[in-house]
Amino acid sequence: MENSNREVPPGMRSQLGGPSYHGLATFAGLPYLTELDQLRSWAPDVAIVGAPWDDSTTNRPGARFGPRALRSQAYGPGTYHLDLGFEIFEELEVVDYGDAYCPHGMTELSHAAIRAKVAEVSSSGIVPIVLGGDHSITYPSASAVAESHGWGKVGLIHFDAHADTALEIDGNLASHGTPMRRLIDSGAILGKNFVQVGLRGYWPPKETFEWMKDQGMRWHLMHELWERGTRSVIDDAVREAQEGCEKLYLSVDIDVLDPGFAPGTGTPEPGGMAPVDLLRAIRYITSSFDVVGMDVVEVSPPYDWAEVTINNAHRVVLEAISGMALRKIRARSS
Repeated sequence: MENSNREVPPGMRSQLGGPSYHGLATFAGLPYLTELDQLRSWAPDVAIVGAPWDDSTTNRPGARFGPRALRSQAYGPGTYHLDLGFEIFEELEVVDYGDAYCPHGMTELSHAAIRAKVAEVSSSGIVPIVLGGDHSITYPSASAVAESHGWGKVGLIHFDAHADTALEIDGNLASHGTPMRRLIDSGAILGKNFVQVGLRGYWPPKETFEWMKDQGMRWHLMHELWERGTRSVIDDAVREAQEGCEKLYLSVDIDVLDPGFAPGTGTPEPGGMAPVDLLRAIRYITSSFDVVGMDVVEVSPPYDWAEVTINNAHRVVLEAISGMALRKIRARSS
């Protein structure tokens, strides 16, 4: 953007851009901003936001450590995209906007803080990419984006092994198994524009799918991806999510991947996607359509092995950023 201030003091610059074990732990070594006036003055295309909350998990906790791990433990191979042929962060301006304040046990306060932090980004015309945290954080995050772009005017594509559309779990309306129902019930996202990819396993029960059908939701089971191929399913998912909407929000639960590729998650379900398909699906969507918000959730480092899950989740974000950069290049040259 014109008249943006993107100066980084030499002392901070020396702490950024190196390997993940060196200097300040920011996502991909990006500049770190803490204040709203800083963010608006810098005027980046994308801002990374951490949502370190996992008190809504039903099985294995630990996703509160996800944002920190994605900043400090992922292997950073460089920033030149081999497939696309450009330096990612030369084409797209991205900053790390820190974490929302999530005090343990305080669901309402933490969700409100996530929503406010994401709203600061989205209302400034910047795309938020939110690092979870458990999947309950999608409710405040996607709500903030919908508020900025129009209630019911944003389609949502949800990659997950689980539908997360339960009415409640053990009496908890804010569980990580309920955020998609909350979004639809609130009107933030319309059921007909809510599309799920990669569902499999043995939950939720039939009555929940009946509710989903009544809302006009669409879903593509893992078996369909196996039968038809990922690209065909993704084309359908985008078309469905965009019916009456021009903008998209992506929510990626890392357990959409097979546990062999993502052991570090709270509710692993065998038989999932391979990274080669997920990463290219994310790049395709963000390069071809107007994605105005995104989250990557349920990365639980205590259960990870050799940072396999962390690196796959990190690359989901890098591919999203790369796709947005490609879309910007195409728009500039058209």
